[in-house]
Amino acid sequence: MRDRSTVVRTILRAPPMRRAWTEAAYSLLSYVPAVAGFLLVVVALALGAALTLTLIGAVLGVLFLMGGLGLARALGALQRRLAVGLLGEQVTTPSGRRAVGGFVARAEARLRDAAAWRAVAYIMAKLPLAMVSLYALSWWAVGAVNLIAPVRWAFTPDDLNLVTPLPWGGSPQLHSFGASLGTTMAGCVILVAAPWLTRGIVAVDRRLVRGLLGPDHMADRVRDLEETRALAVDEANERLRRLERDLHDGAQVRLVALAMSLDMVREQLDDRDRPELRRLVESARDNASEALTELRDLSRGLHPAALDGGLADALTTLAARSALPVEVTVDVPVRPTPAIESLAYFCTAELLANVIKHSAAGRCRVELSTGGGTLRLRVSDDGRGGAHIVSDGGLAGLVRRVRTVDGVLEVASPTGGPTSVTVRLPPHA
Repeated sequence: MRDRSTVVRTILRAPPMRRAWTEAAYSLLSYVPAVAGFLLVVVALALGAALTLTLIGAVLGVLFLMGGLGLARALGALQRRLAVGLLGEQVTTPSGRRAVGGFVARAEARLRDAAAWRAVAYIMAKLPLAMVSLYALSWWAVGAVNLIAPVRWAFTPDDLNLVTPLPWGGSPQLHSFGASLGTTMAGCVILVAAPWLTRGIVAVDRRLVRGLLGPDHMADRVRDLEETRALAVDEANERLRRLERDLHDGAQVRLVALAMSLDMVREQLDDRDRPELRRLVESARDNASEALTELRDLSRGLHPAALDGGLADALTTLAARSALPVEVTVDVPVRPTPAIESLAYFCTAELLANVIKHSAAGRCRVELSTGGGTLRLRVSDDGRGGAHIVSDGGLAGLVRRVRTVDGVLEVASPTGGPTSVTVRLPPHA
């Protein structure tokens, strides 16, 4: 019995509650932008889609599509603010795609903006929902009209009817004051039911707002993982550079000093007096020199010193050391991050080594350029061709390395040549 009384009190208290009025206000205020937005966005997108199918109006069609998506985003922002202000729905503004470049890049970013397309989906779903919410609001008006039925009887006793919110219910005439009191009771019932009907419709709208106008959690998760990966790659590259500096400034310097000290000891020894000791000193000195050479190679493998001057200097130095004539062309106005520079350098070194070992080429060409938001490295030769990616080969290792930063490696090597390997890397890890 106590549970039933609680339910009854909850139902009867719904109309005067602040929540009921804010939900009704939200339904009313969101109706106009829902209808107007649907018409404008649908017209813009339909015109844009139609014009893009024609050769002459393709650019104008893209402009219409961009305008329609921009309008959808703006209307989505308006609906989101209404939901936050009136319903207390905490919805974070979704992030958009950043356009870098000219008109083509901006158009691509806008047309691939998932948040804008989800806003279009919300506008499509919002129109029928707005129609239903307007019908729910009519229950409030019908209930209020029936509630004052005795007052209406006092002024117009010959023209009084029971107003029903149901389209098939009709409006029966009332012929007595008692009937007007019954109409008042019916108005009370309708006013009690109206907030719950509105609440059910608003609950559906809440879910649409959260699902379509909020951030894409999967995309945000992917973006967070990409940022975390970029930080990890940059941190690993910085650690390698720090290790290379420590080896260069510490261990290499000490080995050089040791080799010089052994040279001085060897010069002071007499071959006739202590030949065995001299041979030991010479052996120790040779070992120190070999260790120094290996340490320099290891240090160069961690972070080539030539990269300090940029990729152009590093690749030129790499080509100068090659046993094969190598032509280098670099067109990179803005330097990539150190991790990407290092990856591009080691890819070039590995590809040049493959050319020397396997291609029997007479010449080689290295091209490095930027465009479309990517760093493009192309190594080509005039060799015998036939290069392909095998699971345990060097090219497969390069594929795995470039994939750590969402890079792509492509091989074009028909039998008989020529061979071209293209590596596309993002400018930032």
